[in-house]
Amino acid sequence: MIEEITIRGIGVIEQATLPLGPGFTALTGETGAGKTMVITALGLLLGGRADSGMLRRGAGNAVAEARWLVDETGPVADRVTEAGGELEPIGDGRAELLVSRTVTAEGRSRVAVAGRSVPVGVLQDLGSELVAVHGQSEQLRLKSPAAQREMLDRFAGEAVTNLLADYGQVWRRWQADRAELEHLTGDRDARAAEAGDLRAALAEIEGVAPQPGEDAELAALAERLGAQDELRVAAATAHEALSAEDIGALDALSLLVEARRALERSAPLDPALATIAESVATVASLAADASAELASYLAALDPDAPGRLEVVQQRINELAVLQRRYGPDLDAVLAYADSGSRRLLELDGDTDRIDELEAQVAEDERLAEELASRLSAARREAAERLGAAVTAELGDLAMGSSAVLVDVGSRDDLTSTGRDAVQLLLSAYPGAEPRPIGRGASGGELSRVMLALEVVLAGSDPVPTFVFDEVDAGIGGAAAIEVGRRLARLAKSSQVIAVTHLAQVAAFATNHLRVLKDADGEVTVSTVEQLVGDARVAEMARLLSGLTTSDSALAHAQELLDLADDV
Repeated sequence: MIEEITIRGIGVIEQATLPLGPGFTALTGETGAGKTMVITALGLLLGGRADSGMLRRGAGNAVAEARWLVDETGPVADRVTEAGGELEPIGDGRAELLVSRTVTAEGRSRVAVAGRSVPVGVLQDLGSELVAVHGQSEQLRLKSPAAQREMLDRFAGEAVTNLLADYGQVWRRWQADRAELEHLTGDRDARAAEAGDLRAALAEIEGVAPQPGEDAELAALAERLGAQDELRVAAATAHEALSAEDIGALDALSLLVEARRALERSAPLDPALATIAESVATVASLAADASAELASYLAALDPDAPGRLEVVQQRINELAVLQRRYGPDLDAVLAYADSGSRRLLELDGDTDRIDELEAQVAEDERLAEELASRLSAARREAAERLGAAVTAELGDLAMGSSAVLVDVGSRDDLTSTGRDAVQLLLSAYPGAEPRPIGRGASGGELSRVMLALEVVLAGSDPVPTFVFDEVDAGIGGAAAIEVGRRLARLAKSSQVIAVTHLAQVAAFATNHLRVLKDADGEVTVSTVEQLVGDARVAEMARLLSGLTTSDSALAHAQELLDLADDV
C-alpha cells in the first residue's frame, strides 16, 4: 500500500505531497491542473521511461518519492534485499519501503530503493508486485490477445498456472532438442565428409606411427652416419697415437711408462720424484682407458653405415610428409592426431545422438500435446466462469444488455503458452453477434469492462494497489455511480487510487484529494490538498455543475456523499 507520494518539479506541479493510505482515494481537479502528473510521477516510481520533457519549466530536476507499506517477507522484501536495500520494520509483520527517482534536465535518471542506489529495472520488478495501473494505454493493452490470455490465466489460478509451468518446461526442452536435431541432420553430409577425411588422415599418421622427439633423434643419427669415414679416421689416429700396434712404434702410453719407470728408479734419492711418479702413473692409466674406449668405439662403428643412412633418410622423409600435411613440426602432427581422434569419436557419436534426439523430440511433442490439451480444457472451464462473472458486473455498470464472452480458440501450432488463442468478445445487446472487445466497445464501455474485470480478478488474485486514470471516461449518471460503487468494493481488498472528473465516482472515495491550479499570469503552479467537510462538498458541487456556492449544487453534492456512505 502507498502511504504517501511526494512530487517536485514535474509538469505544472512545483511541489506537492499526496497522503494516500488504505481504501479508495479519488483525485480530482480542474482541467489542466495536473492530475495526470500524479500518474506520471507514479509511472516513474514504477520504472517507467524518464523524459526531460516532464520537468517543470525552470526546474533543475524532477523528483518523485513514495513511501510504501509492505510485508516484511515475500517477493517485494526479497527483491529489495537482493538489491542491497533495507526495509524499516514498523511492527505487525509490516515494513516501510522508501523509493525515489530523480530525472535531470539532460534526461538522466537516478533511482534509490530503501536507501540504496539501484538500476531502474529494480523499480519495474517491484512495480509488478505492488501496483496495477489502468489508463488509456492499459485499455489498448487489453485489446492485445496476449493480455487477454494473461487475464484468463490469472483468473483461473493454479488450475492453469501449474499446468502452464509444466507445459512450458516441456515445450522449451522440445524446442531445444528440435533445434539440435535440425542442426545435426542438416549438416549430416558435411559431417560425414569431415569424418571420412579424419579417418584417412589418422590412418596415415597411424601407419607412420611417429614418436615424440623422433625427428630430432633421426636428424642427429643421420648426421653421424653420414660422417662415418671421418669419425673412423679420427678415432683410429687417436688410438694409434695413444697405443700403437706396431712393435717398437713410439706412442703415448709407451712414453708414459718409460717416464714413470725413470722416476721410480730415482725416487729413493728424492721423495719429490715419488709424488711426480704417481702423477705420471695416473696419466698413463687415463691414457690406457682412453685407448680402450677408442678401440671399442672403432669396433662399434657400423660397417654398413651407407645402408643404415638410407633407411634413416627414408624415415625422415616419411615424417616430413606428415609435417607438411598436418603440422609444421612433429609435435603439431601428434596434437592433430589427438584432437582428430576426439573429433572423430564425436562425429561417429552423432548417429547415436540423432537417434536419441529423434526419440526425445517425439516423446516431448506427445507430452506437450497432452499438456496443451489439458491446459485448453482448464482455460475453457475458467473462461465460462470469467465471462459470466464479468457480465454480471456489467449489469450493475449500466451495461445490463451486454455480455462478455471469453473465447478459447485453437491455433495450428503449439506456442510457448499452449495452443490456445484467447479472445474477449462483447455482445452489445441480446442476440447481437459477439465482436472482439477492441472493435466492439467504445472508450467508456472499454473502461467499464476493464473495471469489471479487475473487480472479478481481485477476488482470485488481488493486487496491493490499483490505479485508474479516468476509468470513468465516456460515462455518467447511474453508470458513474456504479463505477464508484465498484471502485469502493475493490478498495475493500486493495488500495484504489482513481483520477476522475465525476462527482458520482469521487463520492465513494474514503480519501479525496484535489489538485489546485494557481496562475500568476505566466507560470501555472499546482498543489494538492486533502478535502474534508465543507471543502469536499464544495468540490463535489464543482464537479456536478461547476458551481461551488449554489445551494442546490451543494445539496446535490451532499446527497451523493450520503448515498455513498450508505453503501
